[in-house]
Amino acid sequence: MTAEERARREQVRLTAADLIEAGASDREVARQFRVTRMSANRWRRALTSGGRQALASKGPGGARCKLDSGQLRVLRTALDAGPATSGWRDQCWTLARIATSAAPCGS
Repeated sequence: MTAEERARREQVRLTAADLIEAGASDREVARQFRVTRMSANRWRRALTSGGRQALASKGPGGARCKLDSGQLRVLRTALDAGPATSGWRDQCWTLARIATSAAPCGS
């Protein structure tokens, strides 16, 4: 998700907080913002326990890459060359094959 998309979603949560504070139900908030009632309830609980700052974006999700730029360059080169050059008979990269090919990069 881009920074712009994260900011847009944060704005939705903060706008929903206005409705929640005005007494709207989870159902009303969900309908207004076209989200599930579970999301509306999660926003309500976050707002109650941590205030508006609890609805702020936490930044990009996911794990950080453990490879340095040199290791990434080696991996990109191997991937661009194709599976056959790494010893695979077909031209299909799978996650398991990429992990096997990346193992020397992480060493």
